[in-house]
Amino acid sequence: MTPRKYTKKTAKKVHENRRKNYFFRRKVILAILIVALIGTGFYLKQSISYYYALYFNKFNHKKLHNNETETLRIQKILSANLDKTYGFDVSHYQNREDIKWDSLSIGNKTIPLEFVVMRATMGNRNADKHFDEFWAKAQKHNLIRGAYHFYRADEDPVIQANNFLANVKLESGDLPPILDIEKIPKRKTNKKLIEDLKVWCKIVEETYGEKPIIYTYYHYYKDFLKGEFDGYPLWLANYNDVPSPTPNDHWDFWQFTENGIVHGINTKVDLDIYNGSTWSLKRLTLD
Repeated sequence: MTPRKYTKKTAKKVHENRRKNYFFRRKVILAILIVALIGTGFYLKQSISYYYALYFNKFNHKKLHNNETETLRIQKILSANLDKTYGFDVSHYQNREDIKWDSLSIGNKTIPLEFVVMRATMGNRNADKHFDEFWAKAQKHNLIRGAYHFYRADEDPVIQANNFLANVKLESGDLPPILDIEKIPKRKTNKKLIEDLKVWCKIVEETYGEKPIIYTYYHYYKDFLKGEFDGYPLWLANYNDVPSPTPNDHWDFWQFTENGIVHGINTKVDLDIYNGSTWSLKRLTLD
């Protein structure tokens, strides 16, 4: 085959086109690298600020301290879950004046608390004395709110459900109703307890159109509830030195300590992790 011949003019033009294409490709690659670096920076922003504060800018609460074991356990959990969403629990055990709702954070003030779960009612008749005030404060400060009923195992599920519904008016943007079950009945069988819990859930679900979140301790869930509430969001309490609240099952919320020290609160509180981003948590809320 006869080789193709180029004039000097054509060869110069081919060379210029190749050069233009070469620099264009370099610019495209550079742009991709810049976008990747910016994206990585946003992704790692939380981690960078957390570790910087951990080693160079520690926050020490004026009143509250944990022992070394608990401090290290909490640090380990925070470090492993920086991509998740954090919140806390309150009830009448916290004094109203102890909470500054506009400045709540953990992790040496690098991790904002984005949701709050509060006790609303207990058993057949009782309501938490601080609920209405805390409920309004949380909304004012743009926290995602959740309300829970503390279930008394030997009392009536219908009356308990009506107690919750009479005292709690959930709105769009709030978490679904939460059922807190921790006790074993003294006057009922465990089978009857499960039946009653399902009655409570059915009544509340029919009112709000969403399955309630089930809260309990890991071992209580494993021994009594596992397999009975599949499809319900699960909130587990586990205060042990573990990487997650349950070794095998899916979980939505993890109450990982009852000794949480929060910038903006002058008493220890329960701290929680939502197993996802803030955007994902908002998708869980009521329409």
